[in-house]
Amino acid sequence: MLASKDTLIILPTGAGKSICFQLPALLQTGLTLVVSPLVALMENQVHQLRQRNLQAALLHNELSRDRKKQTLRELERQQLRLLYLSPETLLSPPVWERLSHPLLEINGLILDEAHCLVQWGETFRPAYRRLGAVRSALLQSKPSNTKIAIAAFTATADPIYQNIITQTLQLERPECFRLSPYRNNLNLQVKIAWTPKCRRHQLLNFLRARERQSGLIYVRTRKDSEELAQWLILLNYKTAAYHAGLSPQERRYLETSWLEDKLQFVVCTSAFGMGIDKPDVRWVIHFQAPLLLSEYLQEVGRGGRDRKYTETLTLISEPTGWLDPQDKGRDRYFYNQLEKMYQKAQQISKNIPKKGEIDAIARQFPEGEMALSLLHSAGCLEWTDPFHYQLCEGTSRLSRSNHKQRLLMGQYLMTRQCRWQFLLKAFGFTEEAIGFKCGHCDNCRR
Repeated sequence: MLASKDTLIILPTGAGKSICFQLPALLQTGLTLVVSPLVALMENQVHQLRQRNLQAALLHNELSRDRKKQTLRELERQQLRLLYLSPETLLSPPVWERLSHPLLEINGLILDEAHCLVQWGETFRPAYRRLGAVRSALLQSKPSNTKIAIAAFTATADPIYQNIITQTLQLERPECFRLSPYRNNLNLQVKIAWTPKCRRHQLLNFLRARERQSGLIYVRTRKDSEELAQWLILLNYKTAAYHAGLSPQERRYLETSWLEDKLQFVVCTSAFGMGIDKPDVRWVIHFQAPLLLSEYLQEVGRGGRDRKYTETLTLISEPTGWLDPQDKGRDRYFYNQLEKMYQKAQQISKNIPKKGEIDAIARQFPEGEMALSLLHSAGCLEWTDPFHYQLCEGTSRLSRSNHKQRLLMGQYLMTRQCRWQFLLKAFGFTEEAIGFKCGHCDNCRR
């Protein structure tokens, strides 16, 4: 960042990614924008910086009106070195108007947790797909000699993800820095649960052997988190369900309760974990396997940040699904939902003008912004700036993404080779993976 060069940085969970962009930002004059996916992640980092009297602030929808006004005043007076905000807040009119002011010096744009651009950018958070148009639009309002470097940080990006991040952000000859995701304190294990009753029985056996240890249980849906948490509470476990359907106040309360060990563990969806720094997480259970290998590596990586011995366990149905069809049914549900989104985007693409404004399409079609994001992902649309689009030829090319990554997750669960060797290969560390045996995953121990 100090050299004003675009970069892609892939470092394991807990390896210190934040300091890599915070320190350069604080050593320069001007502002560095940090695009971050979750409020908890922003608040954690800004709180630590503010405790050291450093010039950092954040903007998100959960802030009070007075705090927003105060941060916007600090922004206008150029009193900030770091401003944390979500993609949606970055592209909101009040913030964009101030960032576009010719006299506001902007040095860099950081995308923290950059894998979210790939995992969420097409459907759940379509504003991510528009970030590649931000730099060129800002430069149009700045002095001619202005340079704005872009840096993307993540713990999980295989070669496909790296390519998508580079292309979407329009990185210019980026330098890439990568460290192996292997952590010798994380012990990986996958077990078959032959029936739903067997799955719960294996979970209880695991918990009873670790009564005072802090951990996390991941499930796929809100309903699953609530039902499983309620069952465990009846068995006198100190736990709670955590998912995106909770209010901001409820989420902050549960996060704090877990950090302070008032809860032994949380039964959560993928909404939990990013930016929450608890070093002594001794185990991570996937009661249901995640959809993508990148999600899996992110979530197991939240265990053992203190580098001490940590167990991970993933429970899966037997491969045929005859005795327990829930895993196959769940995968089929998510696959069908994604298929419907692509069909909707295809339909919308036939009823919108070749050029237009994103907000106008979003007002006309309930899923219009998501459709534009999917079209952009398929190479059928370009952003002329962060707020306007232009269709390309060939919307018939629209097709499902993440297919290879979904296949990789299934292969990982069934592999007989060293699990860390499989992960190294999947995330592009092929030379390191040759002949690698960790000695502490279930397959190596077998």
